[in-house]
Amino acid sequence: MTTIQHAPATPTRCGPTVHRADTAPNRRRGGDIRVLLSPASVGSTAGFMGTLTLEPGEVVTEHWHPYSEEFLYCQSGDVLVTLDGEERRLVTESAVHIPIGVRHRIVNDTATTATFVFLCGPLAPRPDLGHVDTEPAPGPR
Repeated sequence: MTTIQHAPATPTRCGPTVHRADTAPNRRRGGDIRVLLSPASVGSTAGFMGTLTLEPGEVVTEHWHPYSEEFLYCQSGDVLVTLDGEERRLVTESAVHIPIGVRHRIVNDTATTATFVFLCGPLAPRPDLGHVDTEPAPGPR
């Protein structure tokens, strides 16, 4: 089967390269969450991508996404992930798919730093509708 692709009517422009060090951390749900590629930073229209760093003892509090599924890849470390009440280990070089509506929480219950890459999509109609928190945010840092 042959697929014919037509050039877009207007050329597509690629967004900028974004470096983690140039992105401010969001610690509202815990850990060091940095959204690198998003509608605001690169004009994406299908989702957003970023990194998460969890130091020993840190937690990303439970929440769920009413519009987006999440793909979470553990680049290094070993954490406890709870998905709709089911606990499982996520270890270095493993990944988990979190469907729309699934409550999830991440705990670094080890003595080493854990790092992740995540992707969420599709986008919520507005950023403030993207997450529903189900437990209080961690205390001030």
